[in-house]
Amino acid sequence: MTKPATYADAGVDIDAANRATEKIKELARATFNSRTLSEIGSFGGMFDGSFPDMRRPVLVASADGVGTKLKIAFATGIHNTIGRDLVNHCVNDILVQGARPLFFLDYIATGKLGPETVAAIVEGIANGCRENGCALLGGETAEMPGFYADGEYDVAGFIVGVVDQEKVIDGRDIVAGDVVIGLPSVGLHTNGYSLARKLFFEDAGYTPDSYLEELSETAGASLLKPHVSYLRTIEGLLDSGTIKGLAHITGGGLLDNLPRILPEGTSVEIQRGSWPVLPVFKLMQRIGRIEEAEMFRAFNMGLGMIIVCAEANASSIKSDIESGNEVCYEIGRVTSGDKRVTLV
Repeated sequence: MTKPATYADAGVDIDAANRATEKIKELARATFNSRTLSEIGSFGGMFDGSFPDMRRPVLVASADGVGTKLKIAFATGIHNTIGRDLVNHCVNDILVQGARPLFFLDYIATGKLGPETVAAIVEGIANGCRENGCALLGGETAEMPGFYADGEYDVAGFIVGVVDQEKVIDGRDIVAGDVVIGLPSVGLHTNGYSLARKLFFEDAGYTPDSYLEELSETAGASLLKPHVSYLRTIEGLLDSGTIKGLAHITGGGLLDNLPRILPEGTSVEIQRGSWPVLPVFKLMQRIGRIEEAEMFRAFNMGLGMIIVCAEANASSIKSDIESGNEVCYEIGRVTSGDKRVTLV
C-alpha cells in the first residue's frame, strides 16, 4: 500500500452518513411533542413516561418490516412512501390491543448509503409518525458494503404505545353470536408481495410501468398503494368498551389472523360477498388460477382491520365509523367452534 487505508476504502462513507443524519434530524424534529426529551443523535431516545390520566398504564410494543414490497420501491425509484407503510403497519399491530402510539424507532440498512434515498425513506417514516401522533424518537442507519445489492436496502420499525389496563382489548370476552365488522384496505398493504411480484412480473410479464386497464393504473402504482392506519378511524371507540376484539389482517389473511384473537370454543363464519374485493386481488387470482382458500391466506382481500363486538353494539360502532366519512362492512358472525374461520 502506498497510502494509509481509510474506512471509505472499504465502502463506508462517514461523511455521507453525517449528511443523511442532518436531514433525518430535521424530519424527526417535526414529529416531536412535549414528551420528547432528547434529540436525534443521542445514544438513546428519551420520552416522558408519566401517565397521570391512567390508573395502570400498560406499554405495548411491536416490531415489523414491509417485506418484499421494498422490491417495488427499488424498481420504481419511489422511496418516500415505504416508511409510512412501516409506521402504519406497526401502529395497527398495537392498536389491536387498544394502545395509542407514543414513539417510534427505525432501522435502515444498505450496502452503499445514498443520503437522498435515506432521507426519502425517513420522510415517509416522519409523515407516518405525524399522522399517527407518534414521535420519531431515534433509529439506526447502517452502511454494510457487500451485504446488499446496489440500490437496495432493508427497513424495520419498532413502536411503543400505551393503554390503561382496564381498557386493554384482548378478545377474551368474544362469544358466539358476536358480530364481525371489516374495515377496508386500499391494496395489498405490506403482505403477499412475493406472490404478487411472481404473478405480475414473471407469470403475466408486466413491468412496474405496465398500465393495467383492470386497475386503471400501472402495476407499480397499484403495488405501492399505502398500508392504511386505522387509528383515527376507531380511536373514538377505544375507550367505549364496545369493542371486544381487533385483528390486523396481515400475513396469513383473514383465515390465520382472526383466530389469534378468538377464545377457546369459538369460531367465525365470514359471509362471501359482504364486502367489495378489490380489483387487484381478482386480477392476481385470474393470472395465477389461485384457489380461493389460498387467496384468503396470502392476501387481505380488501379488509385491513377486523372488529368483533356484541350484536347490541354493532349499529353504534358502524354509525361512529361512518360519521367520520369512513366505510365498514358487517361481514360475519362468531359461532361455536375450534378457532377456525370459515367462508360461507
